[in-house]
Amino acid sequence: MVSLLLGLVRLGQSIARSFRDPQFRALLVLYVVLLLIGTVFYARTEGWSVLDALYFCVVTLATVGYGDFAPRTPLGKVFTIVYILIGAGVFVVLAAELAVGVIRLRDGRGEGARAERAGASGSSAASSGSDEPSTTGKE
Repeated sequence: MVSLLLGLVRLGQSIARSFRDPQFRALLVLYVVLLLIGTVFYARTEGWSVLDALYFCVVTLATVGYGDFAPRTPLGKVFTIVYILIGAGVFVVLAAELAVGVIRLRDGRGEGARAERAGASGSSAASSGSDEPSTTGKE
């Protein structure tokens, strides 16, 4: 139970740090826009309630696919094909950005962590720049 709580705290910290990244914010806005577009479309085209349409969109973009809802109209089916192809990619990249944030937090490579380590430890390894350079260019 304690490890679950610590994991949730770490995830929360990662999300808070990720909001500083403009790419993460842009992906999050894009994901929300996709959810809104899908919700409005399914509510109007398939006649679902807004909650059912939003639920379907989240389950679909997260690639869970419980199967309790499915589009019945030809237009709804075509829209869903395009929606999955676009939305699943956005979801995966957003999830990957969160995962990178969690890993950086765990490894202590967040913003200012190198300076804190170098100042606190005074070791030559921390101050000599022996840390591997970031391959993402976001540090």
